[in-house]
Amino acid sequence: MRPDPRILRLILPLKRPAALSVAAGVLSAAALIAQAWLLSRIVAAAFFDGASRSSLTPIFVALGAAIVLRAGTLFLERFLALRVARAVQRDLRRDLLTHLFRLGPWEARSGGSGALATTVLQGVDALEAYLGRYLPQVLLAVLVPLAILTVVFPIDLLSGVVLLVTAPLIPFFMTLIGRSAQSLRDRQWTVLQRLGGHFLEMLQGLPTLKLFDRARERIADIRAVSAEFRRTTMGVLRVAFLSALALEVIATISVAVVAVEIGLRLLYGRLDFQHALFVLILAPELYLPLRELGARFHAGMEGVAAAGSIVALLDRPVPAGPAAPLLPPDPAAHSIRFSGVTVTYPGRDHPALADADLTLAPGERVALVGPSGAGKTTLARLLLGLVRPEHGEIRIGATRLADIDPAAWRERLAWISQSPHLFHGSIADNIRLGNPHAGMDDVFTAARRAEIHDEITAFPGGYDTAVGERGARLSGGQAQRIALARAFLRDAPLVILDEPTAHLDVHTERRVQAAIAGLLKGRTAVIIAHRLATVRAVDRIVVLDGGRIVQMGHHAELMRRPGLYRDLAGAREGAP
Repeated sequence: MRPDPRILRLILPLKRPAALSVAAGVLSAAALIAQAWLLSRIVAAAFFDGASRSSLTPIFVALGAAIVLRAGTLFLERFLALRVARAVQRDLRRDLLTHLFRLGPWEARSGGSGALATTVLQGVDALEAYLGRYLPQVLLAVLVPLAILTVVFPIDLLSGVVLLVTAPLIPFFMTLIGRSAQSLRDRQWTVLQRLGGHFLEMLQGLPTLKLFDRARERIADIRAVSAEFRRTTMGVLRVAFLSALALEVIATISVAVVAVEIGLRLLYGRLDFQHALFVLILAPELYLPLRELGARFHAGMEGVAAAGSIVALLDRPVPAGPAAPLLPPDPAAHSIRFSGVTVTYPGRDHPALADADLTLAPGERVALVGPSGAGKTTLARLLLGLVRPEHGEIRIGATRLADIDPAAWRERLAWISQSPHLFHGSIADNIRLGNPHAGMDDVFTAARRAEIHDEITAFPGGYDTAVGERGARLSGGQAQRIALARAFLRDAPLVILDEPTAHLDVHTERRVQAAIAGLLKGRTAVIIAHRLATVRAVDRIVVLDGGRIVQMGHHAELMRRPGLYRDLAGAREGAP
């Protein structure tokens, strides 16, 4: 049972504490043998040799020192092992987060946010039982029996043979039982990831579920997944208890065999008492680390199951970046040109965008219109650098977007979605995400331009008012205008909007539209539009259907021509 070697290689930079842990384990085994020898010597000398108390005092002192040494080395070995495990967890979590940032938001969340959070948090935590408990116990299960057998064989060959034959039975049966337990543990981990995903989705969509009175149905789903997790957990525990019982029985029978053969030879005078007692004391100690290994085997299996998800996450290929990234040209002075761009998402047969040819002039405001799944969001993701073209290319002026440093390119654009994400923190901190180095005067100016300043100052805490995750305690219009304030503060030459007035009432929509009109002055803008009020004010409308651009022109021009745009506009104007 072992995780991917890349996880174990994280221990290499910590070789000093790991080596000290091994040394502590060796000293612990030596102290155990010395303790058994001194104890057998005291009993034999006191009861058979008639030794006085004063003559036994040095041996008692040595026995006390051996007991203290063993306790100290066991504590040191486990302390260092846990220290190494936590350092590996810290480094692994850092590597995971670094890899996620390199993947980008679109690739990173492809497996589901709930499963991703479970892997990064609980998955890495589960490795502590494997790295900090199971692996050190493997070390003790090897060192202690070898040390005991090395001492026993010269003293009592028969007992050494019995110990050598019976000791491997424990790891043998542990492995047999562990094979069936591993599949149960893998299933338990999968169910745990599903449960985390269900909880996260329900919490995020709770307002919508309450609005449509569907919360009880989702509660039933969570109850069903929770019941499945309970069943798989109980299945793992049943196997673990069965394993512990089997190992205890094997160890007890093995010790009994050693005790019987020693007793018989002692009875017939073929073995002296001190050596017999010495071997008899060591026999349970030989099996003890093997029994503890069996107990910790099941605790470590959860870490191995989690390691599979961790390795799968680390194995996700990072989109190839430019070998020598270039600084991006200014979108305010250069056109953006799509040439034959095709994008097909993994697992789909049909392209989300096919052979798209489109040119955005500097300062032009372009609206993307079309039914759901037409390719509008894919176009926005291409500009954001979240996905790359399967075929074709995107150029800013004469420079390919694929050759530009992604971080530098994103500094030149602002993105506002339908449901902007606000993080737990103050309102000022959320606005300052647009420009972390901006001063409060700049934050006030951006908020005024977004028409949210007066509402912020009306809060008891003003700009220091705490905002909950995903904009809790704020209305949809307030959250949208805080996102607009971010864009004003960023002052980027390229703005990408994903219908920022969706889900707003008429009064709030007018205020947001007025703020957007001020934001877009003199900037290149791409607007994913669903409402006619949005598209009437733009310079050009691009109509997509089935991943292809089917129409282009102004609102009045497209309304005069038969086609998809007039059908969509007629349906929306006739909607209640």
